[in-house]
Amino acid sequence: MLILQDLAKTYRTRAGEVKALDGVSLRIDQGEFIAVCGPSGSGKTTLLMMIAAMLRPSRGTVQFEDRDLYQMTGAARAKFRARNIGFVFQMFHLVPYLNVLENVLLAGAVARSGDGRARAEESLQRLGLGHRIGHRPSELSAGEKQRTAIARALLNRPKLILADEPTGNLDSQNAEGVLRHLQSFQRDGGTIIMATHGLAAQGFATRTIDLREGRLA
Repeated sequence: MLILQDLAKTYRTRAGEVKALDGVSLRIDQGEFIAVCGPSGSGKTTLLMMIAAMLRPSRGTVQFEDRDLYQMTGAARAKFRARNIGFVFQMFHLVPYLNVLENVLLAGAVARSGDGRARAEESLQRLGLGHRIGHRPSELSAGEKQRTAIARALLNRPKLILADEPTGNLDSQNAEGVLRHLQSFQRDGGTIIMATHGLAAQGFATRTIDLREGRLA
């Protein structure tokens, strides 16, 4: 599904250049659950953003099913991302003045999904949030916020979910619940790449990749 070839990213700051990734090459098959492990600053988020077609590499290529993402126009990349990739963030990124259902439907608005509402309600029921559909984020627990974010990522039936430290703000019980929901997506044929600095995800992942200072360790 994915071929990453010699990916590198250098950020220019006032203090000088910071090399976030340095020559990462990977092949990822459909149906894998990949845990990308490493300490803060190891390049995990940069790697996910490149795979998500949101951050152009300084060097190297990202091929998704034989399509070079960074040979596309910006508009084509955005459309491709909306149809094929779901993203789950550590900080949830829910819109505070929208309720749970409306937050999930934001993904459908991007992809112009016709039956989005029915699928959003079904997904929320499956994630145990059917009774929370009309609630705003401020009325939810951290675990409920993250499950809402997962429902949003699943709305367009993506082929790939990228999860950036999705359990970092959760207690162990809620973290395990989130991992089980992601594993369910993977068992249905989806592919997951999850960045984490903890060990919990390794019990769910089919493969673990260790990043250290921007390189595969």
